[in-house]
Amino acid sequence: MRIKELLALIEEFAPLSLQEDYDNAGLICGDPEQEVTSVLLTTDITEAVVDEAIAGHHDLIVSHHPLTLQGLKHLRPETYIQRCLIKAIRQGIGIYSAHTNMDAARQGVSDRMADKLQLVRRQILQPIGDAPEVAAGFGIIGELPEAENPETFLRRVKAIFQCQAIRHTALCLPAVRRVALCGGAGAFLTRTAIAQGADIYISADFKYHDFFQAENRIIIADIGHYESEQFTKEIFYELLTKKLSNFAVQFSRVQTNPVYYL
Repeated sequence: MRIKELLALIEEFAPLSLQEDYDNAGLICGDPEQEVTSVLLTTDITEAVVDEAIAGHHDLIVSHHPLTLQGLKHLRPETYIQRCLIKAIRQGIGIYSAHTNMDAARQGVSDRMADKLQLVRRQILQPIGDAPEVAAGFGIIGELPEAENPETFLRRVKAIFQCQAIRHTALCLPAVRRVALCGGAGAFLTRTAIAQGADIYISADFKYHDFFQAENRIIIADIGHYESEQFTKEIFYELLTKKLSNFAVQFSRVQTNPVYYL
């Protein structure tokens, strides 16, 4: 199978046309015509991940986050980004990312979060386009099968997403049932979650002043950027193994979350 044929499976699910203007989704390096027999899946690309791909004889690395969002003026080994590219090119390893297009795809990043929390009666939090039946957009809003105590629910979220800590606003509601969520940096959807009647909004990368938007009308829970998007690898795995046989797809064993807690 050639790289371009494999990537067509991902892009049928998450078309590159869905990516945001600032994004750099797609084939970052590599020959689309190159044959592929083994793929390494990761959330982020680091030197350790590229070394793992080399050691494991993988032909392609598929990540959620692109190696870089900016262009490069030169290719000297001065930063980890440049070193990753140099290593990958020397070893003939392709690098591909599905980022905001995977965020926006239905059954994408936020839907996978909703799967983990067993949300029902789901809708897209911020649809793309004005059509009555929209198939793409950012965030998900849905309901728990039964209302839960806020602290009990947050402890369950912490366990499911393997969070070291959750930053949150006051637990101002007696129970939560209507849940909004968005993988990655989702503070921009807080007011949308409030307007749609969510009891709690789960996302990441909230700044200090973002938490004031809750105004005791909603609980905001910041579970961490990596934590919210870690299950994207499962989506890649399912897409690549559903239609392919005799093909190796492996999860990276490298811990790429750059955030630690003391």
